[in-house]
Amino acid sequence: MPNKPKLVLFVCVGNSCRSQMAEGFGNHYGQGKVVAFSAGTAPTGKVHPLAIEAMREIGIDISRQTSKSVTEFDITQFDAVVSLCDARTDQLCPATYMGVQEHWDIPDPVGLPMEEFRRVRTMIETRVRDLIQRLADDA
Repeated sequence: MPNKPKLVLFVCVGNSCRSQMAEGFGNHYGQGKVVAFSAGTAPTGKVHPLAIEAMREIGIDISRQTSKSVTEFDITQFDAVVSLCDARTDQLCPATYMGVQEHWDIPDPVGLPMEEFRRVRTMIETRVRDLIQRLADDA
């Protein structure tokens, strides 16, 4: 019987760039192993156009993803919750949360040139691939 995919929630402040890219990578690389979602502590309500473009450059389409609040999710249902911003996962997860909690200090590229979106994209891609591998090894 195949293992059920691990559920991963990526969180940043605006849910417009970093967590959106992480969700895109999670679903792209995690096929069959991970189902990724993203949310924000103060969502902007849109996915940043440069984040969409940065991901499109490498063949991943995040244009249909939407900006959501972390309050829209029951965090206890996730196998892993990853913060990509100043908010640490221990501030996001309830005391009863028993899954993987990680904090990745990824800079926010909003307001910066496209080259910064690419740099952040590469940082996120490396960490998401590593997370997927670790979660698959634990299955």
